[in-house]
Amino acid sequence: MRRRILPLLVLLLGIASMPTDADTEWNLSEVCPAGFHLKDGACYLQSFYSDYVSLQSSGVGGLKTGLPLLREGFSAQQIDLGRLLFFDPILSLDGDMACSSCHQPARGFADGLAGSIGRHGEVMHRSAPTLWNVGFLRQLFWDARASSLEEQMQGPLFSQEEMANTPTQLLASLQQNDNYRHLFRLAFGESEIDLQQVYTALTAFESSLVSLSSRYDLYANGFHEVLTQPEIEGMNVFRSFVARCAECHTPPAFTNQQIAVIGTPEPDGVPLDAGVQAITGDASQRGGFRVPTLRNIELTAPYMHSGRFKTLRETVAFYTGGRGHAVPKGEHLSLHWHIWEPNLTDHELDLLVAFLKTLTDQSFTPVLPTKVPSGLQPVATQILTH
Repeated sequence: MRRRILPLLVLLLGIASMPTDADTEWNLSEVCPAGFHLKDGACYLQSFYSDYVSLQSSGVGGLKTGLPLLREGFSAQQIDLGRLLFFDPILSLDGDMACSSCHQPARGFADGLAGSIGRHGEVMHRSAPTLWNVGFLRQLFWDARASSLEEQMQGPLFSQEEMANTPTQLLASLQQNDNYRHLFRLAFGESEIDLQQVYTALTAFESSLVSLSSRYDLYANGFHEVLTQPEIEGMNVFRSFVARCAECHTPPAFTNQQIAVIGTPEPDGVPLDAGVQAITGDASQRGGFRVPTLRNIELTAPYMHSGRFKTLRETVAFYTGGRGHAVPKGEHLSLHWHIWEPNLTDHELDLLVAFLKTLTDQSFTPVLPTKVPSGLQPVATQILTH
């Protein structure tokens, strides 16, 4: 009898020492985010565009063109864990910055600045791009130096000018937090937290930020009454072989995911940003940058890699100013072939702006946490104002 009791006591003591759901108020959602459906335990996008063939490699994108491949197939729990991590300053060395510091929901998951603010208040030399539809992108950062979200996020996490953390310190902060140990176990089924799990959770959340329900999307899928006549005319200008906007900003992703040298001016007194050339060493890519999506462009001013233009009207006007008109003296850039002189009228530029505003859609904005597992104050979770 004693031989039977002893193992039972050991088992009971072991169970008693293990964290249980009752040990913490924190749990993770088992429901996929809006726009996604659950299949075989993972979340997959539901979209009108799923029924269309993708022609992203060529053309200007028809109204019923398919989407690029999306990073998907994450569990609902992994996505929800990523949501909490995204707004939690525990990811930064000093506990005062989060991913959401530069990617704020109220500003289209950008930050409304020409140059984001660093750890010590210094101004970064490039703007923070939107994260809407970032899961569709094959290249990240303005200079396309990262090929995955997991690679991209390590830049700000471990940059001394930004969140300034280290891999060792990041893991220690999470491992020492009872709530996060519990939540990572729910999301990944393992007792130990590792860096790849952190990257996966953040990738899962960021890939769930899908914006495909704008008025343009309704129009493209047959609900033509949602756009006004000026907006339709603006769409026709956008897609025309005169303006050629859609050559680079190809619907429905509104980016062709390529590098373009367009000769946009830097802010006054700022030297030319070499862009992709600084990464590849290729002189033909000097001043080249990744073509950004135009989704939610109305919300993400100022524009261009340096935030040079404050308004959409200024931005579209740049493209009709003449080929290379803003290139600094002494610079010889290999401008993209479609940068030329379309000679658009003021009225056509106004129509373009009207059309670009039809791409605004934040209907699938995630629930913004009022508290985070670290106990710190969540960052940039203001109510949307648009």
